[in-house]
Amino acid sequence: MLRELCALSHRPVAEKLPKYVQRELGMKERGLVMKYVTLGRTGLQVSQLSFGGIPIQRADAANTRAVVDKLEEYGINYIDTARGYTVSEEYLGAALEGRRDKFILATKSMSRDRAGMARDIETSLSNLRTGFIDLYQIHNLPEKDIGKAFGPDGAYEALAEAKAAGRIGHIGVTAHSADALRTLVERYSDCLETVMFPYNIVEDQGKEALALAREKGMGIIAMKPLAGGNLDDYALALRYIAAAGVCDIMIPGMGSPDEVDRNAAVDLDTPLTAEELARCEAVRKELGTQFCRRCGYCAPCPNGIDIPSCFLMANYVRKYDLADWARARYEAMPYHAGSCVMCGACEKRCPYNLPIRDMLMDVAKIFGR
Repeated sequence: MLRELCALSHRPVAEKLPKYVQRELGMKERGLVMKYVTLGRTGLQVSQLSFGGIPIQRADAANTRAVVDKLEEYGINYIDTARGYTVSEEYLGAALEGRRDKFILATKSMSRDRAGMARDIETSLSNLRTGFIDLYQIHNLPEKDIGKAFGPDGAYEALAEAKAAGRIGHIGVTAHSADALRTLVERYSDCLETVMFPYNIVEDQGKEALALAREKGMGIIAMKPLAGGNLDDYALALRYIAAAGVCDIMIPGMGSPDEVDRNAAVDLDTPLTAEELARCEAVRKELGTQFCRRCGYCAPCPNGIDIPSCFLMANYVRKYDLADWARARYEAMPYHAGSCVMCGACEKRCPYNLPIRDMLMDVAKIFGR
């Protein structure tokens, strides 16, 4: 039907078509079609390129609505957010009013006990202005908390009760540790329908466990597809995940309409060339594993330091030869890396076990404070 419209229409006629039809015509003319996959045994039909809501907390309500407009136009139908993403749930809830049925909505909570999870589910429903959440996940579950979350009066009990009551549709989990991932997949795949884990060019430590999860019928969601913004070639990064055949969907954070346009234009079906695979290997060697993903779990710093921003400014100096630009922005920050009092609170919260205190001292050396 769309092909026929495209062939028969002149520009004045095409401009009279609904915007979503114009958008799809343009995508098809460029050989781009939104691809949908079944998210494990949930049965949900989800766009392979989906939406991560972390950046929304740095936006405003109007920008969030513009982002959701773009998602709708492209057919990106899966939205991921979390209780921990400050205002993300509230802004998305407002933007989804009147079109909630066009999206599959996922959120998550850091609560480990039944009472806390039950409260968070109700808060999420209220914030998102909906009576039903398609997927609710236990958020950032480390191995040491697994027993609590799935034990008596644990978070899973509240999720199971909410599912039985028709308040949520499916139950999932997110993790950052490969050991935690394997434990969750091996022991709890019967009650968990999805798992979200970092997967990108420089992080494939969960590949075997994710393959096992897929065998067990779990839906696989790739978080951090751009390694927390550390991967500059976004098209290569997204295509790498698609080509790996391990994850069902990927959820790059998108904080502006332009970022949605950019990511939606990537052809995820194009195989990687030998030259591109070599570039991936070069990126692995450059970044290694000791880098900040800007997830924000280290916050708040008792001394007020914006830890991810300190690392970001240092990267602008190291990688992009933007020393003057980065220094001006670093100097404008109210607290600097050199203000670290070595309390170690940030390192206890970091899911990647980064030596944050040492890394902050390296930043202080770069900027002199």
